[in-house]
Amino acid sequence: MAAPVSFVDVSPAGRPAFTVAYERKGAGAPLVLLHGIGHHLQAWRPVSDLLAASHEVIALDLPGFGASPALPPGVAYDLGSVAPLLTATFAALGLDRPHIAGNSLGGLLALELGRGRHVRSVTALSPAGFWTQAERRYAFGVLRGMRAGAKALPPPAVGLLARSAVGRASLTSTIYAHPGRRSASAVVAETEALRGAAGFAPTLAAGRAVLFTDDVPDVPVTIAWGSRDRLLPRRQGVRAKHAIPGARLVRLPGCGHVPMNDEPALVARVILDTAR
Repeated sequence: MAAPVSFVDVSPAGRPAFTVAYERKGAGAPLVLLHGIGHHLQAWRPVSDLLAASHEVIALDLPGFGASPALPPGVAYDLGSVAPLLTATFAALGLDRPHIAGNSLGGLLALELGRGRHVRSVTALSPAGFWTQAERRYAFGVLRGMRAGAKALPPPAVGLLARSAVGRASLTSTIYAHPGRRSASAVVAETEALRGAAGFAPTLAAGRAVLFTDDVPDVPVTIAWGSRDRLLPRRQGVRAKHAIPGARLVRLPGCGHVPMNDEPALVARVILDTAR
């Protein structure tokens, strides 16, 4: 069952205030979930109940995505700016070094928070930042194409496409290995989220300079990659393992770039194993 979306006002010291949307459910050691660029917290719903059986699960809409408003004017969307804003969000929610799992952009942010020892464990699903320049340009081109398509399609057309498995595949096969498993309502909602994401362009612009090369010491880290990831090829996972030698590298058979809907039980098990 989906938890209601709530909002928290965050006032970091020396920085402008901002607002973050979140869902919170379950009880136990806190576990924060971060989505990818252009997505929203609902991406985690296929696994959140599985995780909430043993953890307090807090899924966030990153600033400028989903129901979270854009950051105040002049506040950057780069890694060095957003990671501290997330630690301020943890404090506003009463979270002390939670476990964290992130997908794509969220995986990159999770690793950065782990590098700063702001979290107890990190599970990064197809994290950004381990690309070659050619791979980055390809991924950004695909993402821009998806965004342009979401903005160009009238909402009634999206709703019509989402009614069939073939239509859902046309909208989401870039990120899901099994787009037919995604519900029609979820596909419509995530297409709307991609269309309206105020943080999309500035995040993509900031990402041109991103290359994650630092180790993440003293924090348990799992890096998991879908075998059918069409956006960030799984060979990037090998680079991630070289950068973070202590990380556990896990293959997710039959999963695409956003694996939570492709194989929910497998993804939940990987996250829970890391948090243990």
